[in-house]
Amino acid sequence: MPATTNKQRLLATFLSTLKKAYGELGDPPPVRPVLEEMVYAILREDATRPDADRAFARVQSQFYDWNEVRVSAAHEVEEALAGLPEPAQKAQRIIDLLQEVFESTYSFDLESLHKKGVKQAAKQIGRYQATSDYTVAWVTQRTLGGHALPLDEPSLRVSRWIGLIEPNEDNVETARASLEHLVSKAQGPMFVDYLSQLARDAARKNWSDEAPPTLEDLLAGGEGKSRSRPKPR
Repeated sequence: MPATTNKQRLLATFLSTLKKAYGELGDPPPVRPVLEEMVYAILREDATRPDADRAFARVQSQFYDWNEVRVSAAHEVEEALAGLPEPAQKAQRIIDLLQEVFESTYSFDLESLHKKGVKQAAKQIGRYQATSDYTVAWVTQRTLGGHALPLDEPSLRVSRWIGLIEPNEDNVETARASLEHLVSKAQGPMFVDYLSQLARDAARKNWSDEAPPTLEDLLAGGEGKSRSRPKPR
């Protein structure tokens, strides 16, 4: 119980501190159809919300519809994803996803998933080869109405550093289960957006798992330093 209480306090500090540091991260995200949210999740993994928003808007403006994206060359889609990590890989995943959906439904309409219930819908989304654990959790949280926290590698690393999960925890499923007990469903979207923003800034600094920074370190700026201090508990 004391450990849980400490993490709850840490979470409250995390959210209030990040809100002061970054301010509001924009208007509430739009309610997207399931397929569009799956595409957006591919863009959003390892990226911040502003960067993913810009890339998604470019894809929608540069291509007539999802079928045009599906039949386009990967390098053409990649051009719209400038500013995202691994744009070539993300472009190919989007094309592959659209191809999978089209071959299975002869359309790009996955709204029938809402009738299956959260667990069954998430399971079906996970069957697409182009999706990932992050994609399933993202769509579950943002579109299906379930409680799931999408964690990419940068977010997982920062969560360990600041003590929200155990220092040696690198299993995504275990980490998510732990955080989902800590972060409420209502806090979930805000938590994920702030965590990815902090992870993006942390990636620009020379921090390491051997000398993990505190939340204050991450927000203070400057390069990481090799120093000895206990890892967060």
